[in-house]
Amino acid sequence: MEGDRLEPAVTIKNIERELICPACKELFTHPLILPCQHSICHKCVKEILFFTLEDSFTDLGSESSNQSSPRIRIHSPSLDRIDRVNRSGWKRNSLTPRTTIFPCPGCRHDVDLGERGINGLFRNFTLETIVERYRQAARAATAIMCDVCKPPPQESTKSCMDCSASYCNECFKIHHPWGTVKAQHEYVGPTTNFRPKILMCPEHEMERVNMYCEICRRPVCHLCKLGGSHANHRVTTMSTAYKTLKEKLSKDIEYLISKESQVKGQISELGLLMKETECNGERAKEEASSNFDKLFDVLEERRSAALRAIQASKNLRLEKLQTQIEEYQGFLENNGLVGYAQEVLKETDQSCFVQTAKQLLVRIQKATESLKSFRPAAQISFEDYVVDITKQEEVLGDLSFYSSGLDVPEINEEKSRMYNKALICWEHLVKEDSADTYILEYRKLNREGENATWQEIEACSKSKVISDLENSSSYAFRVRGYKGSVCSPWSREVILHTPVAPVFSFLFDDKCGYNSERLMLNPRRTSVESRAGFPLLLGAERIQAGCYTTLDYIIGDTGITKGKHFWAFHVESYSYLVKVGVASNTKLQEWLHNPRDVTSPRYEQDSGHDSGSEDTCFDSSQPFTLITLGMNKFFIPKAPTAPKDSANRILPMPSCIGICLDCDRGKVGFYDADHMKCLYERQVDCSGTMYPVFALMGSAGIHLEEAITAKYLEYRDDM
Repeated sequence: MEGDRLEPAVTIKNIERELICPACKELFTHPLILPCQHSICHKCVKEILFFTLEDSFTDLGSESSNQSSPRIRIHSPSLDRIDRVNRSGWKRNSLTPRTTIFPCPGCRHDVDLGERGINGLFRNFTLETIVERYRQAARAATAIMCDVCKPPPQESTKSCMDCSASYCNECFKIHHPWGTVKAQHEYVGPTTNFRPKILMCPEHEMERVNMYCEICRRPVCHLCKLGGSHANHRVTTMSTAYKTLKEKLSKDIEYLISKESQVKGQISELGLLMKETECNGERAKEEASSNFDKLFDVLEERRSAALRAIQASKNLRLEKLQTQIEEYQGFLENNGLVGYAQEVLKETDQSCFVQTAKQLLVRIQKATESLKSFRPAAQISFEDYVVDITKQEEVLGDLSFYSSGLDVPEINEEKSRMYNKALICWEHLVKEDSADTYILEYRKLNREGENATWQEIEACSKSKVISDLENSSSYAFRVRGYKGSVCSPWSREVILHTPVAPVFSFLFDDKCGYNSERLMLNPRRTSVESRAGFPLLLGAERIQAGCYTTLDYIIGDTGITKGKHFWAFHVESYSYLVKVGVASNTKLQEWLHNPRDVTSPRYEQDSGHDSGSEDTCFDSSQPFTLITLGMNKFFIPKAPTAPKDSANRILPMPSCIGICLDCDRGKVGFYDADHMKCLYERQVDCSGTMYPVFALMGSAGIHLEEAITAKYLEYRDDM
């Protein structure tokens, strides 16, 4: 028995690298299988997920907003730490994520854990067993003792998987007598790793898994297939999946074993390549050091020349100033020129005095003029000797291993966008996949002309999501590719603009006022369409009476009571008539709970009818504001001072439209969201709870701008 227990150590001891958790870098403890098929300790998942959810709560709009609905008031979440980690799934009412995103430390991609979060993950019992065998092999000298022996306990010889206990020979016979049910229990060698005999479904805890989903690549039960999340997925029986995977794995292992000599040869070749790489690396270091020494020599030479020029100028200026000092000292009594003149005045011989005083008078007059307009003989500033190294510093900052064979990446402005975060995408125009990694740099552009320093972030793919950007700001982005130590030049800088306020997240409300006969929502409630169908034809006969058919309203499922918020959306180009804006809960009750068959064009202040009725109340603050869009046009509401020509109030409709609601100032603005340019702004009464409002008539479509999150990892079906 002892020899049997030590036998696995020979094969187990060499696979330690496969048994290390990528998060804690220790042996796995209760490993869980992620959707990307990597394993990670249960405690590591909880710790990482907690910090990830903390970041999610921070990004979900401003803290000052009160998210609510005409039916349900939204409150801030008050779950404790463990509840937030174990309870997956966002509820709309608690601002918690509807799906849990987990950053896998193995593949460094964000994976979706689904609505159940950790509770929806399987434990990797096979890996758990292998880790336990490794631990036993590592501590072979430490025996596992019997759990039921009276002190002192004996060394165990068996472990019962049904009883989850270890026994010595005598105790095993006593607790598992021959001819009883316990005699049929499954037993193995001594172990401390007891796993359940039957793998149960994490979603339906009373059902055992008996099928395998080929799409999600995970075991499922029959309830998951009948009406659960795997209802439309392709599944197979567990025995078929077991046979297929085992045959494929065995075949691949046999292939690797058959190529053992080839692998050994490649290992030897890799060893030679390592030595050659080491030599080439040292040679490259010497060449780089030599090149930098040349730069140092050039800098030292220029430094010496600059210092010599400054020293020469300093000596010349000091000499001039010293001469001027000596000259001015001569102006003092009994000293220099004045003393000499005083001695000349003592001359009594007129002819001799005139002969000497004529030249002396000229010098005295010059000294007098010098005193009247005092000016130093030399400049004390050395501004002309300041070395400008701005361009050289920028060039040296870009100093790298350039290669003409590495294609310069270019940022794709159509795919890149700025919303709650920045999504920057780039591509190679000449050579695909010419770089292994990328460095993306960005900096804020200040209006004063002083730009911030570049911040860099590394990316392994051709896109990157950047958080923590300031609102109402412009940022410049550039990217370069790296292949090993060789890098490409920087791409052309691209400037993008952040929203003017924190992004406000909401979905279309499918309950309050929603007309399912004329409006169609997508399952995610991010798009709505109206169709000009039979009900519109029935209402068309009323047009002869001077009335229009009603608008179909739909609102956001969350409301705002304070703070400044921004949201964006797209209006389909085929849309005939769309109204967008904000309205208070009281106004919505009036619109949605008192339906009209027909609506007069004079009913709304900005209906587009130029009768003048809207002019009388334009300056008054109303609890709603709507603007009209349609036929690829943006219609600015008419103001009292506006020209009568309506052509001046019609603008091309932007591809993406944004609305900024400032409840504190009582203002609402409509923006070209692509360029963050304000097209129209006015006062609005924000005393109540304000909601995003949309109205459609005829054929029209609206799509909400989706919040930017890290891309989900896509899985391929290998079976």
